[in-house]
Amino acid sequence: MTAKVLTGSKQEIAQKVSSIEGRVREVIVFVEEPINPPLQTIPETAAELFAEMEPFTVRVDAFDDSRKGIYEPMEGE
Repeated sequence: MTAKVLTGSKQEIAQKVSSIEGRVREVIVFVEEPINPPLQTIPETAAELFAEMEPFTVRVDAFDDSRKGIYEPMEGE
């Protein structure tokens, strides 16, 4: 088996892979994430931001958010 490093654009790499003689079993691809996300993915207001997080929030009737309530172990912990 021979290891090869292919660089270039997506199209160039795809062309190089397709022209390799023999069977290609595995490929490792490094994808660079964009530096700035597209503008449409950034919430414009705090309300939009919190609406986006809504599926991940927990609703309870009452809770103890005092320092003692947060840092002291509960029964069974």
